[in-house]
Amino acid sequence: MELYFLRHARSVSRAEWAGDDGQRPLTEDGRLDMVREAATLTRLGLRPDLIVTSPLLRARQTAEIVAAALDASDRVIDDDRLTHGFGPKRLRKVLRAHKDARHVMLVGHEPDFSATIGKLTGGRVLCSKGGLARVDIADVEDRRGELVWLWQAAQLAGDALRRAVDARTPPDGQKTT
Repeated sequence: MELYFLRHARSVSRAEWAGDDGQRPLTEDGRLDMVREAATLTRLGLRPDLIVTSPLLRARQTAEIVAAALDASDRVIDDDRLTHGFGPKRLRKVLRAHKDARHVMLVGHEPDFSATIGKLTGGRVLCSKGGLARVDIADVEDRRGELVWLWQAAQLAGDALRRAVDARTPPDGQKTT
C-alpha cells in the first residue's frame, strides 16, 4: 500500500487569527504554492484511490486543491482522526476503514505527520508546510514501512522538479520509462 502524507500548505498564523483554530485558512501564497505543487503531482502521474483529510479548514483547502488537479474531487473524505493527536493507531483505524484502497493520500498536520512517518520507518523526518512523503507498507496492519521519498514544498512547487518531470513526459502525456 502506498501512503502519501501531505502536510497542509501555509496558513494564516495563529498570532494573526482570532477565530476558531479549526477555521484558520490557507494564506493566498499558501494556495498559490499548493496549486503549483498539485501541477507537479499531476505531471508525476500521482493517482490516489482516496484522499483522506483532516476536517480543519487549512487541511481541507489543501486537499481540495490537490484533488481538483488530480481529478479526484469525488474521492476526498474528511476524517476527524487526522486532527491533532494523529499517530500510528489512528492511521491503522483510517486504513482499516478503507482497506480496499491501495494508494491513499492523507492530508494533515505537524508534528503528527513527521512523528508518524518516523515511527513507521524508524527514521527522523520533517515535513514542511506543503511537504509530501511517500511511505509504503505491506498491508493495513503493518507497523513498519519504507520511506520511498520525501519532498519539501519548495521542491514540489519549484521549477527544477517540474522541468525534470516535463523532460520525462512526452507531449501526448504518456510516461517514458
